[in-house]
Amino acid sequence: MAVQSNEFNVAIVGAGVAGLALAMGLHRKGVPFTIYEEAKEYSVVGAGIGFGPNGMQALDMIEPRFRPLYENLCVGNKGVDAQWVFFEGLLLEPGLGQDQAWNGNLKSAWGHPDYLRKSAHRKELLDVMTSFIPIGSVKFNKKLTAIREEPERVILGFADGEVASHTILAGSDGIASIVREYLLKPIHPEEALPVYSGAHCYRAVIPMTEAYEIIGDVTDVAKVFFGHNKGAVSYRITGGKEWNFLLIKATPNEAWPYPGRVTKQVTHQEMMADFDIPGIDDRFRKLVAKAKTVKWGLFHHSKTSTYYRDRICLLGDSAHASMPFQAAGAAQGVEDALVLTYVLEELAKSSARGSEQLIEINAGLKAYDAVRRPRAQRQLDRAFEVGKMIYFQHPECGDDINKILHKLQNGWLDWLWFPDLQADVDTALSQTRLEMQRKKKAKLLKENQQGSV
Repeated sequence: MAVQSNEFNVAIVGAGVAGLALAMGLHRKGVPFTIYEEAKEYSVVGAGIGFGPNGMQALDMIEPRFRPLYENLCVGNKGVDAQWVFFEGLLLEPGLGQDQAWNGNLKSAWGHPDYLRKSAHRKELLDVMTSFIPIGSVKFNKKLTAIREEPERVILGFADGEVASHTILAGSDGIASIVREYLLKPIHPEEALPVYSGAHCYRAVIPMTEAYEIIGDVTDVAKVFFGHNKGAVSYRITGGKEWNFLLIKATPNEAWPYPGRVTKQVTHQEMMADFDIPGIDDRFRKLVAKAKTVKWGLFHHSKTSTYYRDRICLLGDSAHASMPFQAAGAAQGVEDALVLTYVLEELAKSSARGSEQLIEINAGLKAYDAVRRPRAQRQLDRAFEVGKMIYFQHPECGDDINKILHKLQNGWLDWLWFPDLQADVDTALSQTRLEMQRKKKAKLLKENQQGSV
């Protein structure tokens, strides 16, 4: 049976980076919450992960003690002069383009003087984040199977038979989100499920010694390798002891052949056949052989008309899953968590509860949506555009590497990396309070009009 309570409390479905960041923020603010995670433990799906300056700014505001612990685990590029580099561009073709005029001395790199590359292993990041979250607030093996909204609460049903009752449901259950489908299917059915981007990839983390034997000091600096309908991304993790890379193949005229899933276990032969094509340096074929034989479809949420409805909201990949080519997904989820933390804290302070608080909840979630959705959508669109550059499909740049580098090297990421997140929080809180006042006045006016009839 559902536990009925007038206490303000938040259900966080999904213990990914965004969900954990929200839990960190709510715990620090003293707002009650419960995390429901389908896996039996914190997941380590995916390997390398990092935050741009915006992500670190958001985490500083969520939990100031996070940064020193996280930075102890991070590694950047090798070499003092390369710390500002986000990625350096090379080609996937034989020779990697290293003899080209645009290459050498980081001429093909993009980043920012105030950017400092830091990447870590996902498990290490989760260990730091979860150290700030009471384990008693987390429930594992909880597969969400049903959502029911009532005037006073939102009711969650799980595969094990448990039923839970909460004030608000925050869906952070990933790209194939159950919460997203529930929220959007009745009003925007075409947006409920992720969309195949026309590319897939294979991932690997290998010891740096093995990577160096194959490709040498190319491993020193984070790289994007460009190619016709193919590409690769690589960077150092685990204190420089491991090398994280993914190899991408674009299939722009083909549908994803595995409906209902974003990954597929394949044979080693199938994986190798994907790159048994002309125009690839043989060193990359050796690297492909070390990848996991899991074919990852690159899906995204190309458009999302709203992040909320009534007592339900979305954050992280559930709201705006994007292509990985700006390494910005995790940071965008943390930005969501930051703004949502302050909005939920404001709602928790209210004396209203139950059905009487729904007006306030809608005001707060509307403000969260107004602040976060335009910025996250812009990041999503730009990440998709970078993918087009990597595969030489960009309508403006084509396979002209000089045009591509010109785009990426001239402030492409400045707007993303250096926002005023305090202003975002202030705007969301201001809009929440104004909308709460407006809705309350409208409600009173309606009640007075009905009373005078």
